[in-house]
Amino acid sequence: MENKVNLKPIYLAEKLLRIRQIMGLSQNEILARMGLSESLTRSRISEYEAGFGPPLLVLLRYARLANVTVDVLLDDELELPTQLPSPQRSDGIRRTPIKSPIKSAGKKIKQ
Repeated sequence: MENKVNLKPIYLAEKLLRIRQIMGLSQNEILARMGLSESLTRSRISEYEAGFGPPLLVLLRYARLANVTVDVLLDDELELPTQLPSPQRSDGIRRTPIKSPIKSAGKKIKQ
């Protein structure tokens, strides 16, 4: 069986939602703050927060708004800083590794 690599960030949608919520913005307000009110609708923000990945330039706007590097949004091993926008440009917080249930299921439990 082939090992397939997930090419889509798992936590991206959650991070985009958290940016908006931590900053206390509505979907329309985040569009305005990113300067995208004329080109996107709040339903598009809803789609991004539901897991439909945004274009790269929209990700750049999210990163700039939160004052984090784009890596923080895309890298599942990085978490957002607790304060947003970050007082200084942030490279994120290293996420504690989670053991894969698939790998753990194959190990025998000692009794």
